[in-house]
Formats: sequence, C-alpha cells, structure tokens
Amino acid sequence: MRYTAIVHTFTEAAQHGPQEVGREVLRLVSLNDSHHGVAPGLVLPADYEEQFYRNNNLPEQLRSLFSPINPRRVDEDALEVLCLKAEALVRASYLLDDDVQRFYRALSAAALNEGRLHVRRDEGSDVEEARVTPPGTQALIALKKLWSRDWTFDAVLERLDAQGSVAIDGRASLIFAGGAGQPDERLAAQLGWSRVLVNEFGVVGA
Repeated sequence: MRYTAIVHTFTEAAQHGPQEVGREVLRLVSLNDSHHGVAPGLVLPADYEEQFYRNNNLPEQLRSLFSPINPRRVDEDALEVLCLKAEALVRASYLLDDDVQRFYRALSAAALNEGRLHVRRDEGSDVEEARVTPPGTQALIALKKLWSRDWTFDAVLERLDAQGSVAIDGRASLIFAGGAGQPDERLAAQLGWSRVLVNEFGVVGA
C-alpha cells in the first residue's frame, strides 16, 4: 500500500515532532496558546516533499544529472547549466492525483483556496506568493517553485561545499494566508524571541 502524506493544520501539527513538521510551526502554536493571533495556515510535513521526489523518481534522475560534477573540484560553469536543468525537472514533475485532491481539500477546509497566500520553508527566508482561486492550483505551482529553489546554483554549491553532495533532505513547508509579513520588533521583544513576522492576518513567522 502506498504511504499517504498528510497536510496538517497548525493544531494537528502540534501533535507531531519537529523533525516532521518543523520547529517554527510549534512555536506558532504556542503563540495561539498565549493569545497572540497567528495567520491561518497549513503545514506540509517533510515526508510530503519526500514522497513527491520518490513518486517522480527524482532522486535517481538528479543523481544522474549531476554525476559529471566532482565535489572536490567543481566546474562552476558546468554546474550552473545542470542546476537550471534540475530546477526545470522539479517544476515539471507532478504530485499524484490523490495527493493533489487531498491538498485541495485541505486548502478549502482552511479557507486558503481563495485570495492571497504565501508558501515558505520551516525557518526559511525563501518565499513564493500566489493569488489563489478554487481549487488552489496556484498554491501548488507556488509550492513547486519553492521546492525548485533547492536546485539553484547557490543552493547546490553550498551543499557541495558543506557536505560534498548535491543531495537534500525533505523539509516541512508552511502555507499562510496573506503576504510574507514584516518584522514586529515590539512583539518579538514581548515574547523574548529574535524575530516575529506579522502580516494582515496575524503572525506568520517566529
């Protein structure tokens, strides 16, 4: 039987560990407990992205694509060309129909299938924004654009320098209503945190 990756609400995510749903969403849940408003959102756990890669045979395709690269002596010109191909490969890959429909149902239940929203990584700064209409295709496109950023030249070169490999691990992705938000220094000081981001719907970063 094929494993099914589940999209979580923030409340549901609080029942899982940080390795699956990320550390930031657990901090956001704690904000709700302390009566600070958090923008409506969803969490796609790390295994959601991992399943996307497996279903499209992306690990094998990407290993083959980058096989000419020697991590100990990187040809940056060749790497740049391969990174463009890798980004295109990820963007051209698809979630299975069941996963797409599950994603759309989760968006609808969270009232995120219409209007402005943004997606980003857990504790990440890269953001993709979209204006969504039902069922939420634009949100899926933004999500895949976000995932494809792992294959930009800078991101791949950083992994080669740090770990001697282009391989990545799946990470949690967050979907929020509204824009990416701006720092709220007063709230950050009140909470004793280094950063709090707020948009028109509430807190979107902690």
